[in-house]
Amino acid sequence: MTSSDEPSAASVANQTAARELAQYAGHTLEELSDYLDRDRTPADPSTDGSPECQIALQGMQRLRRTQRTLLREDVRREVERGDGWVTSILAHISLEARSGRDIPIEHPSPSARLVVTEGAVRGILRAAGDSLPNIIVGRCRLDGDVTVPGTPITVRVDASVREGENIPATAGALRRVLYAALRQHTDLNVAAVDITIRDLYAAIPAAEVPSPTEASSDE
Repeated sequence: MTSSDEPSAASVANQTAARELAQYAGHTLEELSDYLDRDRTPADPSTDGSPECQIALQGMQRLRRTQRTLLREDVRREVERGDGWVTSILAHISLEARSGRDIPIEHPSPSARLVVTEGAVRGILRAAGDSLPNIIVGRCRLDGDVTVPGTPITVRVDASVREGENIPATAGALRRVLYAALRQHTDLNVAAVDITIRDLYAAIPAAEVPSPTEASSDE
C-alpha cells in the first residue's frame, strides 16, 4: 500500500465514531464519558434506557474507581509501573457492551421466549468479580454455542490480583462467585470457568485509601 492509499487520521476517527454511534444507541464513548462527568445530569433517556450504554458506563465507573485508588500509590512510589491491565480493561469495555448472542432462558409457558444477551452475562460476571476484594476482572468470554440450551460452555476470565495476595486462593474465590452468579441468572451449562491472572497491581497503604465520601464526590 502506498502512502496515498493509507487512510487519513480523520478518516479513521470518523469510522470509529460511526461504529460507536451504531453500538451505543447513537452515542460515542466520549459522550458517555462526558455523561459520567456530569453525574448523569440532566438525565438522558436514550442513554439510561440502553443496556449497551449502561454496561459501558458501568465499565467506565469501575475503571475510574480503580485508577483513582492507585493514583496515590503511583505518586508515593515514583517509579514506573506497568499499566497493561488498565489498558486491557478499557479496551474490553467496548466488547462487554455489545449485545452479542441471545442466550435462551427456560420458561414454563411454551409460548414464551425469554433470553439474556451475551453482553448482559459479561456484565453479570464483572459485577460478581467486583464483589470480591483484591482482584480486578478484565476480559470475560463465553466459549461454546450458548444459543442451544444444554450445550456445555467454558467461561474464560482474565483478572489482575493485588500484590501479596495468594493467587490460587483468590482465583478460587472468584471462580466460586462466578459459578454462583451464572446459576442464579442463567440456564447455561457451565462446563468450566477458566481464570487467567494477567497482572499484579500495587497494594495501597490503608492511610492512603480514599474514604467512601471522598470517592463518591469524585465520580
